Amino acid sequence: MADHIEGKRPVLEALRSGMPIEEVFFVDNLERDALVKDILRKCKQRQIPVVDVPRKRMDALIAKAAPKAPAERQRKIAAQGVVARAAAFPYATLEDVIALADAQAEEEHRALIVVCDHLTDTGNLGAIARSAECVGAAGIVIPHKRSAHVTAATYKSSAGAIAHIKVAEVANISQALERLKGAGFWVVAATEHADEVLWDTNMEGRIALVVGNEQSGVSDLVRRSSDLECKLPMFGSISSLNVAQASTAFMYEWLRQNDARS
Repeated sequence: MADHIEGKRPVLEALRSGMPIEEVFFVDNLERDALVKDILRKCKQRQIPVVDVPRKRMDALIAKAAPKAPAERQRKIAAQGVVARAAAFPYATLEDVIALADAQAEEEHRALIVVCDHLTDTGNLGAIARSAECVGAAGIVIPHKRSAHVTAATYKSSAGAIAHIKVAEVANISQALERLKGAGFWVVAATEHADEVLWDTNMEGRIALVVGNEQSGVSDLVRRSSDLECKLPMFGSISSLNVAQASTAFMYEWLRQNDARS
């Protein structure tokens, strides 16, 4: 399903982040201020169609883009007179991600797949995607339901990296982990409840790294499906890191261990 983005600044940020946009709609006779001119320049550069629409059509687009927003907020958004329709994100399959991981393992003797156990924040998903792309992960796995999906916020927080890494949607995380085990991956759950710290955990080779929900972490069911679990050592007053920050530390330890071996 296509994602609608409403308002001048959100549309401009989506264009800057590289999010694929199908069309940008302007209300008739919209004042060409600096933000609108910048949007028009970006659309021209990327050859994105710009469509002028009457006020009634714009109001309908706003209602579709922000259906849960209070009426007052919808009026404020409508006053800006700009809505973009993004292309649906091209999700991969789990088999696509495994195939790429197989190719990487054949060439580099290592492969990483990051499995997100019901993250809810699209910005965190983008930040994780950015780190995953930087370390050369084969892909990311997310559940189809009750999970953050790729949106304009994901493109922004990933600095566009989400467009360069495969993201697979699956019906069931535990079943996906069993499939990854069958494909030769060790499943490592990143959880503060682990007894072993990351530095003492073998992260060499083909690893499926599971990171958890922002509030509850990795679920008990998924922990039981994992081969290993480990945590980051904590020496300060705060008991945990943001999931995106913690994920980055785990991913780079995977990279460090495998670089040391090569």
